[in-house]
Amino acid sequence: METMTAILIGAGDRGARAYAPYALAYPNEVKIVGIAEPWKERRVRLQEKHNIPAEHCYESWEEVLGLEQKMADIAIICTLDRNHFKPTMKALELGYHVLLEKPMSPDPLECIAMEQAAKKYNRQLTICHVLRYTDFWSTIKKIIDRGDIGEIVSLQLNENVEYMHMSHSFVRGNWSNKEKSSPMILQKSCHDMDIISFLMGKECKRISSYGSLMHFKEENAPAGAPQRCLDGCPAELECPFHAGRYYLGEGKGWAKKFTEDCTNEGIIKALQKTPYGKCVYRSDNNVVDHQVVNMEFEGGATATFSMSAFTREQTRIVQIMGTKGEIRGNMEQNSISTFDFLTKHETIIHLDSPVGGHGGGDHGIMRTFLREIKLGRSEDGVSSTAASVRSHLMAFAAEDSRLNMGQSIAIDDYYQMLIKELNV
Repeated sequence: METMTAILIGAGDRGARAYAPYALAYPNEVKIVGIAEPWKERRVRLQEKHNIPAEHCYESWEEVLGLEQKMADIAIICTLDRNHFKPTMKALELGYHVLLEKPMSPDPLECIAMEQAAKKYNRQLTICHVLRYTDFWSTIKKIIDRGDIGEIVSLQLNENVEYMHMSHSFVRGNWSNKEKSSPMILQKSCHDMDIISFLMGKECKRISSYGSLMHFKEENAPAGAPQRCLDGCPAELECPFHAGRYYLGEGKGWAKKFTEDCTNEGIIKALQKTPYGKCVYRSDNNVVDHQVVNMEFEGGATATFSMSAFTREQTRIVQIMGTKGEIRGNMEQNSISTFDFLTKHETIIHLDSPVGGHGGGDHGIMRTFLREIKLGRSEDGVSSTAASVRSHLMAFAAEDSRLNMGQSIAIDDYYQMLIKELNV
């Protein structure tokens, strides 16, 4: 098949380290021919890795999408959450197929508008719900579809965020403040709303939610704690979130997300200037650190989801209860157990270690995205735009419910309300 071409808009962690490497691993399938990235060091590094001509390197998406003719077949858009809508709409209008990092947008109306634009221009718009593309979740889906556990009655999914991942990304990092990025249930857990829908195979009809920011706030700061950890915090040896000890120690690999100089001197300099050096109790974060969501699906099946920052490991643990058996799985261990009620036999599957991030999903979505473009499939692929919008609406409704004391929200009514507002 002919090699496809792509431009990368946003060369941060997801763009440069999750999706762009696929072009280096499989140059016969896709080649990155242009980049838009405001951070010069990141732009130059990606240019060199992919041998991109200097004249095809831009600081902003407006420049690359403002050309008289489109530069490539595909636009991979990995800007921050609130900068997704405009480049996506412009890229679709110009005739690009778009691979868009999740979440689509912090605004539900923008999510629906992007879906409508993809239909209007007959372009592929795939949202990076990468869990669908992992061996772990696709294997569970096959077991369910085979009928091994009968009809699903109830599903429970726990997202263990892990305490230092929480402090890095959602207290100190880019997604700490919902007004600047997205609510936690959307930014982190739209993956989970999507994978629950994927496994259930039916539409969610009603949803409710509870949760709060309980720990990472000013009143829980240790006595005498300064604004920044390196400014002589008296609780340095007692606080598990001390930035200096973490980023200069076991978390040194995470430092590359906020500095290009990963020497000890470079990390210290960055901790003195960036939000990553702030005390976790004295940051401007306001996203929740724990949340639960209750869901009812077509036919009466139910699902519960729990997200918590306060876990020892970063993983997802699932239990699916059917009329004929049960499935239990741990994504970090890459193991799946199926139990048959009749025979009382337990089958345990240990999957091979995945290649690439998100359990192999980062590479998996790139491979499938390219194949679906070539085959002309948009709405009947692994993850359609419509399915992504639906799971995003579940996250938006869950957040509205949380803010309204757990009020139950009907998803169909919620969607129709948004459609009317969009078409006013």
